[in-house]
Amino acid sequence: MDERGARETAVVVVGAGQAGLSAAYHLRRAGFTPGQGFVVLDHAPGPGGAWQFRWPSLTYGKVHGMHSLPGMELTGADPARPSAEVIARYFEDYERAFGLKVLRPVEVRAVREGESGRLRVETSAGVWSAQALINATGTWDRPFVPRVAGQETFRGRQLHTAGYRGPQEFAGLRVVVVGGGASGTQHLLELAPYAAATAWVTRRPPVFREGPFDEDAGRAAVAMVEERVRRGLPPRSVVSVTGLPLNDAIREGLRSGVLDRLPMFDRMTPEGVAWADGRVFPADVVLWATGFRPSVGHLAPLRLREPGGGIRMIGTRAAADPRVHLVGYGPSASTIGANRAGRAAVREVRRLLESGPKSLARAEAA
Repeated sequence: MDERGARETAVVVVGAGQAGLSAAYHLRRAGFTPGQGFVVLDHAPGPGGAWQFRWPSLTYGKVHGMHSLPGMELTGADPARPSAEVIARYFEDYERAFGLKVLRPVEVRAVREGESGRLRVETSAGVWSAQALINATGTWDRPFVPRVAGQETFRGRQLHTAGYRGPQEFAGLRVVVVGGGASGTQHLLELAPYAAATAWVTRRPPVFREGPFDEDAGRAAVAMVEERVRRGLPPRSVVSVTGLPLNDAIREGLRSGVLDRLPMFDRMTPEGVAWADGRVFPADVVLWATGFRPSVGHLAPLRLREPGGGIRMIGTRAAADPRVHLVGYGPSASTIGANRAGRAAVREVRRLLESGPKSLARAEAA
């Protein structure tokens, strides 16, 4: 420990989802000792990252583009089992197989400038002093709900995807689902047989994609998102640029009219939602499948944000601080992107520790 009671380590990894475990695996391969050379801090109660919180009806067979972690394939999973169970067990086995020694539940409250060029990581379990930080906190803790005129007057129920637990609770109700991503379509197709009526509302017309989502498609999607974070703008999700897979369930939803998309309504009323052209939809529930925002509030003391509202990135590294890497952020938010980002972040961290933060910053400026 240092003179202020902080435990010293070379690298702190924050988060043990896909990106955090990938980073931990590559740190171990690079010669860092789990629990000493690096520590992994996770706020969740158990293994599984955000997957452990997904709704029970999201079975593994419905998961959009799940890629195995490096060094250990996910094989033989029953597609009918809930994805929360399948992936939590897989992550648990992975942590054990590689001895990653994840500490949980540990909430990281703030990362600040420490002493002698180190970072001070303040948590619910004490303080760590680190030479570098790999942030892999994802987005699940920051569900996004847009503001709409009249929203506070609506007498029905509003909930976000993060609170969705399955279709049965919507039996006999009139439901508006807002959002053009995979979650929105999955919710609609599940709850339509139970609901009295449904409406699908999206801000932009949905784009449907034919063909498999393979590694080439994943790389192309990541490249499209990467430009925004290079410019210091808030990242868009990778899914937002891949389009919706046109599978049998989607085709049936289009044929039956369940996926008959409406433009975004202009206001909410006590009884439902309304459009400027006079159309109304009486509703009991509005389900916001409107995505999430990066969970990076604990990094605020480091002042990494750019005027555009995002954290400008050079690869996985925050441009404003070469000690801080973000994986599972922007272009690495997909599972395939998270794996590659974990490897790239460790490569950069090794450079940092070999050269020192100041010399790396000088090299970057040159």
